[in-house]
Amino acid sequence: MPRAPILTPRADDFPRWYQDVVAKAELADNGPVRGTMVIRPYGYAIWERIQQGLDARIKAAGAQNVYFPLMIPESYVHREAEHVEGFSPELAVVTHGGGRKLEEPAVLRPSSETVIAGYFAKWVQSYRDLPLLVNQWANVVRWELRPRLFLRTTEFLWQEGHTVHESEQDARRYALRILDEVYRDFMVEVLAVPVLMGRKTERERFAGATTTWTCEAMMSDGKALQMGTSHELGQNFSRAFGIEFQSETGESVHGWQTSWGASTRLVGGLVMAHGDDDGLRLPPRLAPIQVVVVLVRDENGTGPAAERLTSELASAGHRVELDAATDTSYGRRVTDWELKGVPVRIEIGPRDLAAGTVSLIRRDNGYRADIALDRVVVSVNAALEEAQAAMLADAEAQREQRTADVSSVAEAIEATKVGFARLSWGRLGTDGEAELAAAGVSVRCLLAADGGLPRPGGSAHDLAVVGRAY
Repeated sequence: MPRAPILTPRADDFPRWYQDVVAKAELADNGPVRGTMVIRPYGYAIWERIQQGLDARIKAAGAQNVYFPLMIPESYVHREAEHVEGFSPELAVVTHGGGRKLEEPAVLRPSSETVIAGYFAKWVQSYRDLPLLVNQWANVVRWELRPRLFLRTTEFLWQEGHTVHESEQDARRYALRILDEVYRDFMVEVLAVPVLMGRKTERERFAGATTTWTCEAMMSDGKALQMGTSHELGQNFSRAFGIEFQSETGESVHGWQTSWGASTRLVGGLVMAHGDDDGLRLPPRLAPIQVVVVLVRDENGTGPAAERLTSELASAGHRVELDAATDTSYGRRVTDWELKGVPVRIEIGPRDLAAGTVSLIRRDNGYRADIALDRVVVSVNAALEEAQAAMLADAEAQREQRTADVSSVAEAIEATKVGFARLSWGRLGTDGEAELAAAGVSVRCLLAADGGLPRPGGSAHDLAVVGRAY
């Protein structure tokens, strides 16, 4: 009798499959307040790997880490009109503290542009103080009406970078540097998720920004996920908060700012971009556990042999775990490791040891081979590199296959039932964008005609990439 599936098949109900994976791979649980989440150890280990990769790239781009308060005076939020208008429906406000009504309510940060701008005004006096480049790892609160673990939660974790520059050109260069050298590089090279780098339309840009640049990815159901954004804020916040500096020629000038961020949404993106009907498939460069050594039965010296293999793999620099829980059935353990998406599994039992071999299994494609004991480290090295490349290639091929070039709004709406559509912005325009929105479709980003980054001001020849989004 066939075994009942542990997960809802993706083809039957993709949202339910996603919820199953998050729960059964032990990534997160719903929190006690609607829309909040409890990130479990394995989910947090994945987030820590994301933090480490992004943090190293952020520091290489010259930014330093800081921390600003969670609570922001309500008056700060109202000082930049477009910003507060954009966030008003999502704000959580503290009105009482210590048993008393507060003289001024405090907003739980939905983003920190306002409080950080207030301190930038103190710290920036001269052009010699610029560029000022900071980043913080923090939690933010946005009151979500339709929460989904990792993708949209009332409270989530992220990094948010904030900078001040001498000129608009310097600010733009830095915003695009973050987009490319931090976000795109990490998403492609570590997460194995191909992304489109482009500009948001006026309808989709960040509230308070002059230009929003984005990295957009396609999930395995054909929908889009915004993976990270980098914003040019112009002088909007610097004028509202008085961020002025004396230029080299002695003039008083308002600073030009950027802000940029990526969040725990990336964990959800990993699940949806790479997962299959057996659970997670984690790219090796990201996986908290790259290799698991599974002891099939502890007989005739297999236990010590498994321990030696684990030590050898750890000494070779791999993140490895030994599964010697032989009191749990072999099938149950294999299922659990597949659910967790560990890239490579090494299995060793009495027969393997007698033959001088082990079994190597790749999670990404199910490849299995018997390899000699003295070739385990070399074989694992190769398997991890091959899996990383294969996962990126598979995701790229899927995006290409599910992207259609169209010439009308009607064709775009139809194409986005299975993936992305591309059409000329000159043909689409703001009226066409509104028509798409009425059908649940959005412009994910604008690209130049050659597929590269468009000019900030835009052109009728730009390409609009449209899709249904999370």
